[in-house]
Amino acid sequence: MTAPGLDSTTAVVLADVALIIGAAHLFGRLARRLRQPPVVGEIVAGLALGPSLLGLLPGNPTDVLFPAYVRPFLHVLAQFGLVLFMFGIGYRLEASHVRGSGRQITLVSLSSVALPFALGAGLAYLLYPWYDHGFLHSTGPLGPAVFLGAAMSITAFPVLARIINDRGMHRERLGGIALTCASLQDALAWCLLAAAVAVVTADRPQSLLVLAAEAAAFVLVLRYAVRPLLERLLSSTDRWSGGAAAAYPVLMIGLLLSAWCTSVIGLHAVLGAFAFGAVVPRGRLEAIAPQVPERIDQTGSLLLPVFFTLTGLSVDFSGLGVRGAVALAAIIVVACAGKFAGATLSARLTGFDRGDALRLGVLLNARGLTELIILNVGLSLHVIDRRMFTAMVVMALVTTVMTGPLLDAVQKRHPAAVPLPPKAPPVPTGASASATAAHS
Repeated sequence: MTAPGLDSTTAVVLADVALIIGAAHLFGRLARRLRQPPVVGEIVAGLALGPSLLGLLPGNPTDVLFPAYVRPFLHVLAQFGLVLFMFGIGYRLEASHVRGSGRQITLVSLSSVALPFALGAGLAYLLYPWYDHGFLHSTGPLGPAVFLGAAMSITAFPVLARIINDRGMHRERLGGIALTCASLQDALAWCLLAAAVAVVTADRPQSLLVLAAEAAAFVLVLRYAVRPLLERLLSSTDRWSGGAAAAYPVLMIGLLLSAWCTSVIGLHAVLGAFAFGAVVPRGRLEAIAPQVPERIDQTGSLLLPVFFTLTGLSVDFSGLGVRGAVALAAIIVVACAGKFAGATLSARLTGFDRGDALRLGVLLNARGLTELIILNVGLSLHVIDRRMFTAMVVMALVTTVMTGPLLDAVQKRHPAAVPLPPKAPPVPTGASASATAAHS
Protein backbone atom coordinates (compact mmCIF):
# COMPACT_ATOMS: atom_id res chain seq x y z
CA MET A 1 0.00 0.00 0.00
CA THR A 2 1.34 3.40 -1.00
CA ALA A 3 1.52 5.87 1.84
CA PRO A 4 -0.81 8.88 1.36
CA GLY A 5 0.17 12.49 1.92
CA LEU A 6 1.29 13.85 5.25
CA ASP A 7 -2.07 15.40 6.10
CA SER A 8 -3.90 12.14 5.41
CA THR A 9 -1.36 10.18 7.45
CA THR A 10 -1.74 12.63 10.34
CA ALA A 11 -5.52 12.20 10.20
CA VAL A 12 -5.21 8.40 10.38
CA VAL A 13 -2.75 8.62 13.30
CA LEU A 14 -5.10 10.92 15.21
CA ALA A 15 -8.06 8.62 14.58
CA ASP A 16 -6.02 5.58 15.63
CA VAL A 17 -4.92 7.23 18.88
CA ALA A 18 -8.54 8.14 19.65
CA LEU A 19 -9.63 4.56 18.98
CA ILE A 20 -6.81 3.17 21.14
CA ILE A 21 -7.54 5.46 24.09
CA GLY A 22 -11.26 4.69 23.90
CA ALA A 23 -10.73 0.93 23.77
CA ALA A 24 -8.21 1.09 26.64
CA HIS A 25 -10.66 3.06 28.77
CA LEU A 26 -13.53 0.65 28.18
CA PHE A 27 -11.45 -2.46 28.82
CA GLY A 28 -9.87 -0.81 31.86
CA ARG A 29 -13.31 -0.20 33.37
CA LEU A 30 -14.27 -3.80 32.65
CA ALA A 31 -11.11 -4.99 34.39
CA ARG A 32 -12.04 -2.94 37.47
CA ARG A 33 -15.43 -4.63 37.59
CA LEU A 34 -13.63 -7.99 37.51
CA ARG A 35 -11.40 -6.83 40.41
CA GLN A 36 -8.33 -6.64 38.22
CA PRO A 37 -5.91 -3.71 37.85
CA PRO A 38 -6.97 -1.43 34.97
CA VAL A 39 -3.67 -2.15 33.21
CA VAL A 40 -4.89 -5.73 32.63
CA GLY A 41 -7.86 -4.40 30.67
CA GLU A 42 -5.64 -2.02 28.71
CA ILE A 43 -3.28 -4.86 27.76
CA VAL A 44 -6.25 -6.99 26.67
CA ALA A 45 -7.55 -4.05 24.62
CA GLY A 46 -4.21 -3.85 22.82
CA LEU A 47 -4.29 -7.59 22.10
CA ALA A 48 -7.91 -7.38 20.93
CA LEU A 49 -7.05 -4.71 18.34
CA GLY A 50 -4.32 -6.93 16.88
CA PRO A 51 -4.36 -9.95 14.57
CA SER A 52 -5.31 -12.32 17.40
CA LEU A 53 -8.91 -11.03 17.52
CA LEU A 54 -9.85 -8.03 15.37
CA GLY A 55 -7.61 -9.27 12.56
CA LEU A 56 -9.59 -12.51 12.35
CA LEU A 57 -12.73 -10.70 11.19
CA PRO A 58 -13.58 -10.53 7.48
CA GLY A 59 -11.53 -7.91 5.66
CA ASN A 60 -8.82 -7.90 8.35
CA PRO A 61 -9.91 -4.68 10.12
CA THR A 62 -6.55 -4.55 11.95
CA ASP A 63 -4.65 -3.81 8.75
CA VAL A 64 -7.34 -1.35 7.67
CA LEU A 65 -7.24 0.58 10.94
CA PHE A 66 -3.48 0.35 11.43
CA PRO A 67 -1.88 0.31 7.96
CA ALA A 68 1.85 -0.24 7.70
CA TYR A 69 2.65 3.39 6.85
CA VAL A 70 1.02 4.58 10.11
CA ARG A 71 2.75 2.19 12.52
CA PRO A 72 6.13 4.00 12.60
CA PHE A 73 4.36 7.15 13.81
CA LEU A 74 2.52 5.16 16.46
CA HIS A 75 5.84 3.60 17.43
CA VAL A 76 7.34 7.03 18.10
CA LEU A 77 4.36 7.98 20.28
CA ALA A 78 4.61 4.67 22.15
CA GLN A 79 8.33 5.09 22.80
CA PHE A 80 7.76 8.62 24.06
CA GLY A 81 5.15 7.34 26.48
CA LEU A 82 7.50 4.56 27.61
CA VAL A 83 10.42 6.81 28.47
CA LEU A 84 8.09 9.07 30.46
CA PHE A 85 6.75 6.04 32.31
CA MET A 86 10.23 4.70 33.03
CA PHE A 87 11.26 8.07 34.43
CA GLY A 88 8.48 7.64 36.99
CA ILE A 89 9.65 4.13 37.88
CA GLY A 90 13.19 5.36 38.48
CA TYR A 91 11.98 8.42 40.37
CA ARG A 92 10.07 6.31 42.89
CA LEU A 93 12.86 3.77 43.35
CA GLU A 94 14.33 5.27 46.50
CA ALA A 95 17.55 3.98 48.03
CA SER A 96 15.85 4.27 51.42
CA HIS A 97 13.58 1.42 50.40
CA VAL A 98 16.47 -1.01 50.62
CA ARG A 99 18.80 0.75 53.06
CA GLY A 100 18.61 -0.95 56.44
CA SER A 101 15.78 -3.22 55.35
CA GLY A 102 17.41 -6.24 56.91
CA ARG A 103 18.32 -9.80 56.14
CA GLN A 104 14.78 -10.95 55.31
CA ILE A 105 14.17 -8.48 52.50
CA THR A 106 17.64 -8.92 51.04
CA LEU A 107 17.43 -12.70 50.93
CA VAL A 108 13.86 -12.76 49.59
CA SER A 109 14.70 -10.21 46.89
CA LEU A 110 17.89 -11.91 45.74
CA SER A 111 16.41 -15.41 45.73
CA SER A 112 13.27 -14.32 43.85
CA VAL A 113 15.51 -12.83 41.17
CA ALA A 114 18.24 -15.47 41.06
CA LEU A 115 15.97 -18.53 40.83
CA PRO A 116 13.71 -17.18 38.03
CA PHE A 117 16.79 -15.95 36.17
CA ALA A 118 18.47 -19.35 36.37
CA LEU A 119 15.31 -21.23 35.36
CA GLY A 120 14.53 -18.78 32.56
CA ALA A 121 18.07 -18.95 31.16
CA GLY A 122 17.98 -22.75 31.34
CA LEU A 123 14.62 -22.84 29.56
CA ALA A 124 15.98 -20.54 26.84
CA TYR A 125 18.82 -22.99 26.17
CA LEU A 126 16.30 -25.84 25.90
CA LEU A 127 13.99 -23.90 23.57
CA TYR A 128 16.75 -22.33 21.47
CA PRO A 129 16.50 -24.94 18.67
CA TRP A 130 12.84 -23.93 18.26
CA TYR A 131 13.61 -20.23 17.76
CA ASP A 132 13.28 -18.65 14.33
CA HIS A 133 17.01 -18.24 13.73
CA GLY A 134 16.39 -16.20 10.61
CA PHE A 135 14.81 -13.52 12.81
CA LEU A 136 17.44 -13.55 15.57
CA HIS A 137 20.47 -11.28 15.44
CA SER A 138 22.42 -13.31 18.00
CA THR A 139 24.55 -16.19 16.78
CA GLY A 140 24.21 -18.37 19.85
CA PRO A 141 21.93 -19.06 22.82
CA LEU A 142 23.76 -16.76 25.27
CA GLY A 143 21.88 -13.58 24.34
CA PRO A 144 18.40 -15.20 24.39
CA ALA A 145 19.28 -17.00 27.64
CA VAL A 146 20.37 -13.84 29.47
CA PHE A 147 17.38 -11.96 28.12
CA LEU A 148 14.81 -14.62 29.02
CA GLY A 149 16.33 -14.91 32.48
CA ALA A 150 16.03 -11.15 32.99
CA ALA A 151 12.43 -11.16 31.72
CA MET A 152 11.49 -13.96 34.12
CA SER A 153 13.03 -12.07 37.06
CA ILE A 154 10.98 -8.89 36.89
CA THR A 155 8.20 -7.91 39.30
CA ALA A 156 5.88 -5.13 38.13
CA PHE A 157 6.34 -2.53 40.87
CA PRO A 158 3.48 -0.19 39.75
CA VAL A 159 1.01 -3.06 39.37
CA LEU A 160 2.05 -4.46 42.73
CA ALA A 161 1.61 -1.06 44.40
CA ARG A 162 -1.91 -0.80 42.96
CA ILE A 163 -2.87 -4.30 44.13
CA ILE A 164 -1.56 -3.61 47.63
CA ASN A 165 -3.36 -0.26 47.79
CA ASP A 166 -6.66 -1.68 46.53
CA ARG A 167 -6.57 -4.47 49.13
CA GLY A 168 -5.56 -2.25 52.03
CA MET A 169 -2.32 -4.20 52.46
CA HIS A 170 -0.32 -1.00 52.80
CA ARG A 171 -1.45 -1.06 56.44
CA GLU A 172 0.14 -4.49 56.91
CA ARG A 173 3.78 -5.25 57.51
CA LEU A 174 3.72 -7.62 54.53
CA GLY A 175 2.59 -4.91 52.12
CA GLY A 176 5.59 -2.74 52.93
CA ILE A 177 7.96 -5.70 52.70
CA ALA A 178 6.53 -6.74 49.32
CA LEU A 179 6.99 -3.24 47.90
CA THR A 180 10.53 -3.04 49.23
CA CYS A 181 11.39 -6.40 47.69
CA ALA A 182 9.81 -5.36 44.39
CA SER A 183 11.79 -2.11 44.28
CA LEU A 184 15.05 -3.95 44.88
CA GLN A 185 14.14 -6.60 42.32
CA ASP A 186 13.29 -3.96 39.74
CA ALA A 187 16.74 -2.43 40.17
CA LEU A 188 18.41 -5.83 39.82
CA ALA A 189 16.25 -6.85 36.86
CA TRP A 190 16.97 -3.64 34.95
CA CYS A 191 20.69 -4.23 35.53
CA LEU A 192 20.22 -7.74 34.14
CA LEU A 193 18.36 -6.29 31.15
CA ALA A 194 21.20 -3.86 30.51
CA ALA A 195 23.62 -6.81 30.61
CA ALA A 196 21.40 -8.76 28.19
CA VAL A 197 21.24 -5.80 25.78
CA ALA A 198 25.01 -5.41 26.00
CA VAL A 199 25.56 -9.09 25.23
CA VAL A 200 23.26 -8.91 22.21
CA THR A 201 24.39 -5.59 20.72
CA ALA A 202 28.13 -6.10 21.18
CA ASP A 203 29.40 -8.10 18.22
CA ARG A 204 32.72 -9.07 19.86
CA PRO A 205 34.26 -9.09 23.36
CA GLN A 206 36.00 -5.76 22.79
CA SER A 207 32.69 -4.15 21.88
CA LEU A 208 31.13 -5.53 25.02
CA LEU A 209 33.89 -3.97 27.13
CA VAL A 210 33.47 -0.62 25.37
CA LEU A 211 29.71 -0.74 25.87
CA ALA A 212 30.12 -1.59 29.55
CA ALA A 213 32.60 1.27 30.01
CA GLU A 214 30.28 3.73 28.26
CA ALA A 215 27.33 2.60 30.37
CA ALA A 216 29.37 2.95 33.56
CA ALA A 217 30.53 6.42 32.50
CA PHE A 218 26.91 7.41 31.80
CA VAL A 219 25.83 6.33 35.29
CA LEU A 220 28.76 8.14 36.92
CA VAL A 221 28.00 11.35 35.02
CA LEU A 222 24.37 11.14 36.10
CA ARG A 223 25.29 10.58 39.73
CA TYR A 224 28.17 13.01 40.16
CA ALA A 225 27.46 15.72 37.58
CA VAL A 226 23.79 15.70 36.63
CA ARG A 227 22.39 15.17 40.14
CA PRO A 228 24.35 18.13 41.68
CA LEU A 229 23.27 20.27 38.72
CA LEU A 230 19.64 19.27 39.31
CA GLU A 231 19.98 20.13 43.00
CA ARG A 232 20.97 23.66 42.01
CA LEU A 233 18.36 24.02 39.28
CA LEU A 234 15.61 22.73 41.56
CA SER A 235 16.67 24.75 44.58
CA SER A 236 14.30 27.32 46.03
CA THR A 237 17.18 29.57 47.12
CA ASP A 238 19.98 29.22 44.57
CA ARG A 239 20.19 32.22 42.22
CA TRP A 240 20.77 29.85 39.27
CA SER A 241 17.51 28.09 39.98
CA GLY A 242 14.56 28.69 37.70
CA GLY A 243 12.18 27.82 40.50
CA ALA A 244 8.98 25.83 40.12
CA ALA A 245 8.37 27.11 36.60
CA ALA A 246 11.64 25.59 35.37
CA ALA A 247 11.16 22.17 36.99
CA TYR A 248 9.00 20.65 34.26
CA PRO A 249 11.17 21.61 31.26
CA VAL A 250 14.37 20.75 33.17
CA LEU A 251 13.14 17.24 33.95
CA MET A 252 11.68 16.67 30.49
CA ILE A 253 14.92 17.77 28.82
CA GLY A 254 16.97 15.66 31.20
CA LEU A 255 15.00 12.46 30.80
CA LEU A 256 14.80 12.76 27.00
CA LEU A 257 18.53 13.45 26.68
CA SER A 258 19.30 10.55 29.01
CA ALA A 259 17.11 8.28 26.87
CA TRP A 260 18.95 9.54 23.79
CA CYS A 261 22.33 8.86 25.41
CA THR A 262 21.57 5.23 26.19
CA SER A 263 20.21 4.78 22.67
CA VAL A 264 23.45 6.16 21.21
CA ILE A 265 25.53 3.97 23.52
CA GLY A 266 23.70 0.90 22.29
CA LEU A 267 21.39 0.32 25.23
CA HIS A 268 17.65 0.92 25.05
CA ALA A 269 16.17 4.39 25.57
CA VAL A 270 14.04 3.24 28.52
CA LEU A 271 17.20 2.50 30.52
CA GLY A 272 18.36 6.10 30.24
CA ALA A 273 15.01 7.50 31.34
CA PHE A 274 14.92 5.07 34.26
CA ALA A 275 18.44 6.02 35.38
CA PHE A 276 17.69 9.74 35.14
CA GLY A 277 14.57 9.32 37.26
CA ALA A 278 16.63 7.51 39.90
CA VAL A 279 19.08 10.42 40.33
CA VAL A 280 16.51 13.23 40.52
CA PRO A 281 16.72 14.78 44.02
CA ARG A 282 13.24 14.03 45.30
CA GLY A 283 13.44 16.28 48.32
CA ARG A 284 14.25 19.37 46.23
CA LEU A 285 11.58 18.58 43.66
CA GLU A 286 8.88 17.87 46.22
CA ALA A 287 9.72 21.15 47.97
CA ILE A 288 9.27 23.41 44.94
CA ALA A 289 7.13 21.54 42.38
CA PRO A 290 5.56 18.30 43.67
CA GLN A 291 3.05 18.36 40.82
CA VAL A 292 5.68 17.98 38.08
CA PRO A 293 6.15 14.18 38.33
CA GLU A 294 2.37 13.83 38.10
CA ARG A 295 2.30 15.90 34.91
CA ILE A 296 5.00 13.71 33.38
CA ASP A 297 3.17 10.55 34.45
CA GLN A 298 -0.11 11.81 33.04
CA THR A 299 1.48 12.44 29.65
CA GLY A 300 3.06 8.99 29.68
CA SER A 301 -0.17 7.37 30.85
CA LEU A 302 -2.07 8.90 27.97
CA LEU A 303 0.33 7.30 25.48
CA LEU A 304 0.84 3.91 27.13
CA PRO A 305 -2.25 2.38 25.46
CA VAL A 306 -0.53 3.06 22.14
CA PHE A 307 2.34 0.90 23.39
CA PHE A 308 -0.11 -1.85 24.37
CA THR A 309 -1.69 -1.75 20.93
CA LEU A 310 1.67 -1.99 19.15
CA THR A 311 2.43 -4.93 21.41
CA GLY A 312 -0.88 -6.48 20.37
CA LEU A 313 -0.04 -5.96 16.69
CA SER A 314 3.05 -8.15 17.21
CA VAL A 315 1.11 -10.89 19.02
CA ASP A 316 -0.55 -13.56 16.92
CA PHE A 317 -1.95 -16.54 18.80
CA SER A 318 -2.62 -18.37 15.53
CA GLY A 319 1.14 -18.41 14.86
CA LEU A 320 2.01 -20.31 18.03
CA GLY A 321 1.52 -23.82 16.62
CA VAL A 322 2.29 -26.95 18.62
CA ARG A 323 5.81 -25.89 19.55
CA GLY A 324 4.59 -22.47 20.59
CA ALA A 325 1.89 -23.99 22.79
CA VAL A 326 4.44 -26.26 24.46
CA ALA A 327 6.80 -23.32 24.95
CA LEU A 328 3.94 -21.22 26.40
CA ALA A 329 3.05 -23.90 28.94
CA ALA A 330 6.71 -24.31 29.91
CA ILE A 331 7.19 -20.54 30.24
CA ILE A 332 4.17 -20.10 32.53
CA VAL A 333 5.22 -23.01 34.74
CA VAL A 334 8.84 -21.87 34.97
CA ALA A 335 7.92 -18.21 35.54
CA CYS A 336 5.47 -18.99 38.34
CA ALA A 337 7.63 -21.67 39.94
CA GLY A 338 10.74 -19.49 39.92
CA LYS A 339 9.14 -16.42 41.46
CA PHE A 340 6.84 -18.22 43.84
CA ALA A 341 9.37 -20.74 45.09
CA GLY A 342 12.20 -18.21 45.29
CA ALA A 343 10.17 -15.79 47.38
CA THR A 344 8.19 -18.26 49.49
CA LEU A 345 11.04 -20.58 50.48
CA SER A 346 13.43 -17.76 51.35
CA ALA A 347 10.67 -16.03 53.32
CA ARG A 348 10.07 -19.17 55.35
CA LEU A 349 13.79 -19.60 55.98
CA THR A 350 14.05 -16.05 57.32
CA GLY A 351 11.18 -16.31 59.78
CA PHE A 352 7.94 -15.51 57.93
CA ASP A 353 4.96 -17.64 58.91
CA ARG A 354 3.42 -19.84 56.25
CA GLY A 355 0.59 -17.50 55.31
CA ASP A 356 2.80 -14.43 54.88
CA ALA A 357 5.36 -16.43 52.93
CA LEU A 358 2.66 -17.64 50.53
CA ARG A 359 1.22 -14.14 50.12
CA LEU A 360 4.66 -12.73 49.42
CA GLY A 361 5.28 -15.35 46.75
CA VAL A 362 1.94 -14.56 45.08
CA LEU A 363 2.53 -10.80 45.15
CA LEU A 364 6.03 -10.93 43.71
CA ASN A 365 4.82 -13.12 40.83
CA ALA A 366 2.86 -10.20 39.28
CA ARG A 367 4.57 -8.87 36.15
CA GLY A 368 2.23 -6.81 33.97
CA LEU A 369 3.37 -3.65 32.23
CA THR A 370 7.04 -3.78 33.21
CA GLU A 371 7.34 -7.21 31.65
CA LEU A 372 5.88 -5.96 28.36
CA ILE A 373 8.49 -3.19 28.24
CA ILE A 374 11.30 -5.73 28.57
CA LEU A 375 9.71 -8.02 25.97
CA ASN A 376 9.41 -5.22 23.43
CA VAL A 377 13.08 -4.40 23.98
CA GLY A 378 13.92 -8.02 23.22
CA LEU A 379 11.75 -8.11 20.11
CA SER A 380 13.20 -4.84 18.78
CA LEU A 381 16.72 -6.22 19.26
CA HIS A 382 15.76 -9.53 17.61
CA VAL A 383 16.86 -11.49 20.66
CA ILE A 384 13.51 -13.31 20.80
CA ASP A 385 11.31 -14.24 17.85
CA ARG A 386 7.62 -13.41 17.46
CA ARG A 387 6.40 -16.79 18.66
CA MET A 388 8.43 -16.51 21.88
CA PHE A 389 7.27 -12.89 22.21
CA THR A 390 3.63 -14.01 22.03
CA ALA A 391 4.18 -16.71 24.63
CA MET A 392 5.92 -14.30 27.01
CA VAL A 393 3.16 -11.68 26.63
CA VAL A 394 0.58 -14.29 27.57
CA MET A 395 2.70 -15.26 30.57
CA ALA A 396 2.87 -11.63 31.72
CA LEU A 397 -0.90 -11.32 31.47
CA VAL A 398 -1.59 -14.65 33.21
CA THR A 399 0.75 -13.97 36.13
CA THR A 400 -0.86 -10.56 36.68
CA VAL A 401 -4.46 -11.81 36.42
CA MET A 402 -3.85 -14.72 38.79
CA THR A 403 -2.48 -12.51 41.59
CA GLY A 404 -5.84 -11.37 42.94
CA PRO A 405 -7.60 -14.77 43.00
CA LEU A 406 -4.55 -16.47 44.52
CA LEU A 407 -4.32 -13.82 47.23
CA ASP A 408 -7.99 -14.40 48.04
CA ALA A 409 -7.40 -18.15 48.29
CA VAL A 410 -4.39 -17.74 50.58
CA GLN A 411 -6.20 -15.12 52.63
CA LYS A 412 -9.07 -17.51 53.33
CA ARG A 413 -6.76 -20.24 54.58
CA HIS A 414 -4.28 -18.01 56.38
CA PRO A 415 -5.91 -14.78 57.63
CA ALA A 416 -3.25 -12.16 58.19
CA ALA A 417 -2.69 -8.62 59.17
CA VAL A 418 0.12 -7.51 61.32
CA PRO A 419 0.08 -3.68 61.50
CA LEU A 420 2.78 -2.00 59.44
CA PRO A 421 5.52 -0.69 61.76
CA PRO A 422 6.45 3.02 61.48
CA LYS A 423 9.86 2.35 59.92
CA ALA A 424 8.65 -0.02 57.23
CA PRO A 425 8.78 1.33 53.69
CA PRO A 426 5.45 2.89 52.70
CA VAL A 427 3.44 2.49 49.55
CA PRO A 428 4.69 5.16 47.09
CA THR A 429 2.90 8.42 47.70
CA GLY A 430 2.90 11.86 46.19
CA ALA A 431 2.04 13.23 42.82
CA SER A 432 4.10 10.85 40.73
CA ALA A 433 2.77 7.71 42.37
CA SER A 434 -0.87 8.72 42.10
CA ALA A 435 -0.74 9.21 38.35
CA THR A 436 1.01 5.96 37.54
CA ALA A 437 -1.23 4.04 39.92
CA ALA A 438 -4.12 4.87 37.62
CA HIS A 439 -2.35 2.95 34.90
CA SER A 440 -1.40 0.01 37.05
